Amino acid sequence: MTSDSPGPAPAPPTPAPAVAPDRTRIGRVMAYRWLLLIAVGVLVLDRITKAWICTCLPYPTYGPPRHIVVIEDFFNLVNVGNTGAAWSLFSGRSTALAMLAVATLIAIYAWRRQLGLRVWIVQISFGLLCGGILGNLLDRIFYHHVIDFLDFHFGSYIYPTFNVADSGICVGVGIYLLHSLRQPEPHQE
Repeated sequence: MTSDSPGPAPAPPTPAPAVAPDRTRIGRVMAYRWLLLIAVGVLVLDRITKAWICTCLPYPTYGPPRHIVVIEDFFNLVNVGNTGAAWSLFSGRSTALAMLAVATLIAIYAWRRQLGLRVWIVQISFGLLCGGILGNLLDRIFYHHVIDFLDFHFGSYIYPTFNVADSGICVGVGIYLLHSLRQPEPHQE
């Protein structure tokens, strides 16, 4: 036999086992169930509380906003519109901030594996974060500002007014940072 002669024909590839496409799609979605459940929960709570505050305290078209005193000299409910980000940074740039929110959600989806989103604590943190981003994004789309209503005073200091979505974002980022700091380095595992 010479080296130029063809050898035996390769065996045909073994077909992959048939799996229903719906089952794999559902399985992939269920892998992120905590993220999705918490994101929807934060979004629903944010929308309900903002609808409630808009009913109780209509957005002022002129003059200072009205308020409801919950705890004297400490906690009030107000209805203010924020066209910026946290602490009114980038005020007047609601459209740019809305585009940044969409880009952030796309980036989270694109890098979900690198972010470790299959870990339950990471899903909780990103569920809070995504629910908050979506809540404020909907405000920017429909009202061109974010509805803030939780107003805390600490003596003469007035903490920037915020909402449920903002709380979800801050707590979600905090949980993720704490989780990241507690993870052992690869060489320590």
